[in-house]
Amino acid sequence: MRKLILVAASTILMGLFLYTSMQNSTKQNLLDTHFSSMAKEINANKNLGWVANEEYVPFSKAELKKMFNIRRSKTLPSGFSQAPKIDLSDDELPESFNGEEKWSNCESFKEVRDQSACGSCWAVAAAAALSDRLCVANEQKSQKRVSALDLLSCCDACGDGCQGGELFESFVYAKEKGLVTGGEFGDKNSCKPYPFPPCNHHSQGPYDECSQHDYSTPECTATCVENYSVPYKSDKIFLKKAYSVRGEKQIMKDLMTYGSLEVAFDVYEDFMLYKSGIYSHTSDTILGGHAVKLVGWGVENGIKYWVCVNNWNSNWGEKGAFRIKRGVDECGIEDDVVGGLF
Repeated sequence: MRKLILVAASTILMGLFLYTSMQNSTKQNLLDTHFSSMAKEINANKNLGWVANEEYVPFSKAELKKMFNIRRSKTLPSGFSQAPKIDLSDDELPESFNGEEKWSNCESFKEVRDQSACGSCWAVAAAAALSDRLCVANEQKSQKRVSALDLLSCCDACGDGCQGGELFESFVYAKEKGLVTGGEFGDKNSCKPYPFPPCNHHSQGPYDECSQHDYSTPECTATCVENYSVPYKSDKIFLKKAYSVRGEKQIMKDLMTYGSLEVAFDVYEDFMLYKSGIYSHTSDTILGGHAVKLVGWGVENGIKYWVCVNNWNSNWGEKGAFRIKRGVDECGIEDDVVGGLF
């Protein structure tokens, strides 16, 4: 009798497992079909200005929710200052600009960081922008990288680490507490390099799919990696000023004077299909917020655009970057723009 009960229970559990698996599979198929149809519709519209990837890597809604969890605050922290006044007229702004070209001796401008399977866009983009600004402030003589890990794991006021964070508080932390040096995964010449390896973000590439991993926020430590000769406290780099920039022209002037900025924007579901061109959203469904590095601007076929570097390695988009409409606050990208001075 006991054996029959155990067999019956096992059969029921197996049936529930198979039923759940079938349901999940059906939901995933519907999701894939939805995005496949969306990509074809986008590419059929020749006036849209950008190309969708019809050979995207499938992803789940849970994965999307985790990746787009930036916190967008409507108020500035008390640690923020007024943006510096820049003695440039609007007429002096060029039609196109790219920080990598102006500051060609700064190696950090050439890098595309990878946040991996961690919702750390807020920290990775901040560290990337600050690395560029540090090089510019040192007349392109310093090639130090600012650590995303130090910010990710140690800034309690910034948010929840791999579960999302906040732009403004990140720069206040860099000003008040400082950040140590830290390059990309595998870097051996800095205090706190990024701990997670690259993965494929909704695109074809040589790595594992990001959906195969789910990294937790590392513990905050006041030590550098083994064999790095500079003590943690001595390795700290401090911002002198943190501030927000508002308005298309002011953003351009600040970018051209001091280097890359960190920006946040609302991610609509069609952004997941971006391959090339000047992005503007066609979908009404928002997945969440995302932070990236703003490096330049330009005009193509009469359409003004910003140039942004994503945190999804160089296999995604236009060699890791994307262009998005400028001057119309597309997806709110001109609302939260953050800079700092060393």
